Amino acid sequence: MAGYDLNYIAGSMGALSGVPVRLFENGERVFSSFPAKLPKDPFELYREEILSIRSHVGYFVSPLFHYYGIINFGESAMVFGPTSQIMAGEQELKELAFRLDVKRGDVRDFINGINGITRLPVESLLSILCTVNHFLNGGEKLALSDVAIYGGEQADIKAGVEKRRTERNFGEAPMEAHNTLALEETLMETVRMGDTVALKRWLAAAPAVRGGTIAPDQLRQLKNTFIVAVTLASRAAIRGGMREDDAFTLSDGYIKRAELLTDPPKIMNLQYNMIIEYAEQVEKLRRGTHGSKLAADAANYVRRHLSEHITAESMAEEFYLSRPYLSARFRAETGMTLTDFILGEKTEEAKRLLRYSDKSAAAIGAYLGFSSHSHFIRVFKKYAGVTPNEYREDPGSGS
Repeated sequence: MAGYDLNYIAGSMGALSGVPVRLFENGERVFSSFPAKLPKDPFELYREEILSIRSHVGYFVSPLFHYYGIINFGESAMVFGPTSQIMAGEQELKELAFRLDVKRGDVRDFINGINGITRLPVESLLSILCTVNHFLNGGEKLALSDVAIYGGEQADIKAGVEKRRTERNFGEAPMEAHNTLALEETLMETVRMGDTVALKRWLAAAPAVRGGTIAPDQLRQLKNTFIVAVTLASRAAIRGGMREDDAFTLSDGYIKRAELLTDPPKIMNLQYNMIIEYAEQVEKLRRGTHGSKLAADAANYVRRHLSEHITAESMAEEFYLSRPYLSARFRAETGMTLTDFILGEKTEEAKRLLRYSDKSAAAIGAYLGFSSHSHFIRVFKKYAGVTPNEYREDPGSGS
């Protein structure tokens, strides 16, 4: 654009905001400003979706609830992000690095780089976009209320990459809003028990209940109901064994997501998937644990360290117990050895990645901390009944 040094503007905005900024001309990147070292740019995972936004000001929300903002002007575009008001967990960032093919020796730099980005609420990011847009699009004045949500709901986020970390499938049947005590107690008890089969069956036939009025209009009513539901679900999941930090981080992310939506059916679908996800998280924690607190703590530990080489010694150190005592107590309370539990959980994660990512079996094994590809194949076949490649070809073949 004549009269403007776009590189200077992008660089200055990156320095002022503490958020990465990129400049594109005709779809090609011509400039980048990063406030923190990033071995690879997470934007590349969502490049197509973000650059397909055509409004002057738009934004995109990643599966980790990271926000990207875009300003389109002429044949150029300026992209901000990622940023977020909520810090993603370390294991989630490790998987993000894995999906980006970050070299194993660079993963720590990647995680530190993401955590070094200034955290902003989405409203602050949008305010920055509207201000810069004023200069780049001929004095156009936009308010936050003028910035429309990306209507395709991000094209279902790559249409099949799994659940929370690869976005929810919004195609499930919506759940009717309700707030009667009996229904709440039934729903939350099912979440606490992690009984996803019963929960889906119950939701499919849930009675339509008229809730109390808690807002002046339908959209605000749905969002307020959503906030109540996610608050109840997070607490039920905590009672079911989920770590408080994990439950509340997930809750905050869902609330932020709901606040961005303007379509009532999408809010109801998001609420459905939110409750299912909490139940699934508890189900994973309780799988084979018989409700034992020690087993729930162990499951939480394994979930947070899936991409590491987990040992009974490292877990014993975490829980301030001797390794023999931890191993014996775990087996007495759950009926399985720690090794079986750890490798079983890693196998379940490998199944998810084989089914919902295009990463090779060798890459998945390395990511999950196995010493060699042959070791990964042996463990996977022992716990899944088939090889990784056989499972990828036919996910129904695994045990």
